[in-house]
Amino acid sequence: MHNNQNMNVSQAQVASYKGLIGHSAIVENIKSMVDMVACHSTTVLLTGESGSGKEVVARQIHDASDRANKPFIPVNCGAIPAELLESEMFGHEKGAFTGAIATRKGRFEMAEGGTLFLDEIGDMSLPMQVKLLRVLQERKFDRVGSNHSMDCDVRIITATHRNLEQMIDEGTFRQDLYFRINVYPIELPALREHIEDIPELLDHLIAKMTMQGHDALHFSDQAITALGQSAWIGNIRELSNLIERLTITNPAGYIHLKDLPEKYRIGFDIGGDVIMESANNAQAELFTTKSPALDNANVPVLDVKNKALEDFTDLPEKGIDLKQHVANVERHYIDQALDKTGGVVSKAAQLLNMRRTTLVEKIRKIEATDAKLASSGTH
Repeated sequence: MHNNQNMNVSQAQVASYKGLIGHSAIVENIKSMVDMVACHSTTVLLTGESGSGKEVVARQIHDASDRANKPFIPVNCGAIPAELLESEMFGHEKGAFTGAIATRKGRFEMAEGGTLFLDEIGDMSLPMQVKLLRVLQERKFDRVGSNHSMDCDVRIITATHRNLEQMIDEGTFRQDLYFRINVYPIELPALREHIEDIPELLDHLIAKMTMQGHDALHFSDQAITALGQSAWIGNIRELSNLIERLTITNPAGYIHLKDLPEKYRIGFDIGGDVIMESANNAQAELFTTKSPALDNANVPVLDVKNKALEDFTDLPEKGIDLKQHVANVERHYIDQALDKTGGVVSKAAQLLNMRRTTLVEKIRKIEATDAKLASSGTH
């Protein structure tokens, strides 16, 4: 049994986590948006790839709102047959249809005073879209088989991995409903767009497994580097599934590069693997210097140990502010890349071997720092 004290996320902290894990600029921006909208009853539309954490964010909004002591009711619109969805949503009266042997509450009634989360709303049929639009407009609904309208006080949060605007053009999603649900849109990033959060996600997911009685996993340097290069098509859900799988296949708790499924170690040499006691530590810096696999799968991670010594200056006797030095170097190359590409961010991102969204966040951070310095009169 390995000592769980090596984990950077305690079991108590796991229980307190509500929302997306990570401190990258893109995740911090989403957290800020959640904080702003939570105290209102505004309808929210969450978009993003499958597995990117849309239900997690929906629950975070609910938990941070004044409806937190009321129910949070999720509905997967794509998992319920179209002919049954109306009854699921609005309930039905006894005898309303064959098999309706008793009156039944729908999800709207169950969520009264709280939050109704409509996941995969892009899979909802057009007839059902019309009925949902009426509820959003009038805040009333009818049980199936009833002529009596019922008032509802429910906060609506919707989510989809589909392109609803394209569906509108194709005639499969109503434009008026889109405008009703798209009051406050939040787009969740794919995991490959914030890979610097992988070490923190690993610690969190490992701690969750230890709460279930498993030994804590410990990842080697090479194993973590390989995970950072993955495409992560399944996003955070895929990472969570991998941790669960490794917990079963490696009961000893030590994960070397060779222990990863083949898809996560393509292009890596299995030899020379050194174990790390925690997924975090200095690994966050490693992830910020490397690009996602989808951008350039054949570009290796910078190996400082093998880099020619003449490329580095000697450490001054008085030492340096390493954090500021790294920031200055990063800014220097970003400025050069933008100059070389005439300010075209997408081309500059290619020169820097990073995603465009990552570069945009870094530029915003630099601009914010400059504005703060200017306002304080610091030069």
